Amino acid sequence: MSTATIDQLRDTELSYRALLAVGAIAVFSFIAFFGLVFPESIWADLLGILISRSTLSSALRLAVPITFAALGGIFAEKAGVINIGLEGLLIISAFTAVITTAVIGPGVTILGLPAIWIGFFAGVLASLVFSLIFAVVCIRFKADQIIAGLAVWLIALGLAPFAATVYYGGVNTDNVGTTLGTWTIPVLSDIPFFGAFFDAGPAVYMMLVAVPASWFVLNRTAFGRHIRASGENPKALDTVGVDVSRVRYAGVLLSGFLSGIGGSALSLGLGQFIGNNQTMVNGKGFIAIVAYLFGNYNPLGAFGASFLFAGLEAVQIRLQQVPGYAIPDSLIQTIPYITVIVILALVGRTRIPQAAGEHYDTGEDNR
Repeated sequence: MSTATIDQLRDTELSYRALLAVGAIAVFSFIAFFGLVFPESIWADLLGILISRSTLSSALRLAVPITFAALGGIFAEKAGVINIGLEGLLIISAFTAVITTAVIGPGVTILGLPAIWIGFFAGVLASLVFSLIFAVVCIRFKADQIIAGLAVWLIALGLAPFAATVYYGGVNTDNVGTTLGTWTIPVLSDIPFFGAFFDAGPAVYMMLVAVPASWFVLNRTAFGRHIRASGENPKALDTVGVDVSRVRYAGVLLSGFLSGIGGSALSLGLGQFIGNNQTMVNGKGFIAIVAYLFGNYNPLGAFGASFLFAGLEAVQIRLQQVPGYAIPDSLIQTIPYITVIVILALVGRTRIPQAAGEHYDTGEDNR
């Protein structure tokens, strides 16, 4: 190892130590400030919220769309395509899932499949279609990936509320009268606090399976190696006879599939699509990008970051319900977003794939 490399590693280690020291000082300063400003009782209430089983249940539910979008973003970007249209994929799948369920009728079954699950898969399909269009534009026609991703978001942001207005007369859909419900595992669901993992919606179980499965696919399969090579050194992948474009299409379509699960679960967990302002998705696709960057493109790390944000979201919702404190709700609502800004400021060492965002001409294109 060269001296320059050793010096670089030492500088990196020192920078991380400095970062940890600054972070620790900031946390203690934050605690000291609130300890002086607010009475002790608020800390007791906050502790009660943090160790509440209902808070854990809410955090798991809120983490679903962020985690699935983050996993999808990892596959796309690892393959070399930056997909910042995750927000749009969540929006279009959330709306399609609800409108399909409503059109079929919540009590109807087709081939033994309840309408709500048909709506769920329709939402996934809509996200796949949008991601395919995005892939063709970026891979086949070599459009700028950032602009194309923004276009996906803006189209979905306008299309879903418009379609809702046409069908319902307003940007919010009616409640379909049913939700995905809760799957309860006997005995295990009775465990204090951690029983929330065994008394949750089906999308939570999907998430808990998808995270380790994504890690396994990326790190222990030939397909995962192709995905990583496509984003790091596509020329080497092309040299050994693997179609780079096909791998990148697969990565982007996987991002659409996973985001579709997250968006469908978001709206069908509530039984309604809300199209006001930034819609019910409300930035979760962009938070997902922060999550996988913070997790350094590791599905396990991305889940941890998603769960952190979802946990903060759950806590701030519960804090608004605590009576007796003159803390403005608008201030409490900023807690998760301030945390995201802090994370973005601290994550300066995330290493993106070398060829991410770069177009690649295959051997056939060069001939």
